Amino acid sequence: MADKHEEFMARAIALSEKTSLVDSAGGVFGCVIVQDGEIIAEGANRVVAENDPTWHAEVEAIRKACTTQKSFKLRNATLYTSAEPCPMCLAAAYWAGVKNIYYAAQVEDALTYGGFDDSMIYAEFKKDVGDRAIPAKQIMRAEAVEVWKKYAEKEDRVPY
Repeated sequence: MADKHEEFMARAIALSEKTSLVDSAGGVFGCVIVQDGEIIAEGANRVVAENDPTWHAEVEAIRKACTTQKSFKLRNATLYTSAEPCPMCLAAAYWAGVKNIYYAAQVEDALTYGGFDDSMIYAEFKKDVGDRAIPAKQIMRAEAVEVWKKYAEKEDRVPY
């Protein structure tokens, strides 16, 4: 199985090389998602090319995999990524129900060689909402909760 892990990671790294060095589409990030021993989706960072700060390799691969599987949960899926997932991508993997994550480069490598610094985001998560760098103020809670109450009573809602 170790050979398969290396094969899948090599593909993720190749995607990272193409998107960053050949296409100049984004950062050095590539990802594949594997289920039952087969790649079911691939993704590459295209933040620069698409002017989309959410176009990360892991998010693209998760979107494609969920579309292919016709499910927002990825049964027994393993995610291989060329670099340790950022906070957004890690959260997306959890929401998608990914079973395992394998990564190559560390957060420190992305900072050292690419200037990718997520430390501020990690620090923000630890703060009280009112103390974060981006001000957040709650308004119209009662109106929003009314919709939530209706949703709670919806007989045909899909459970998460």
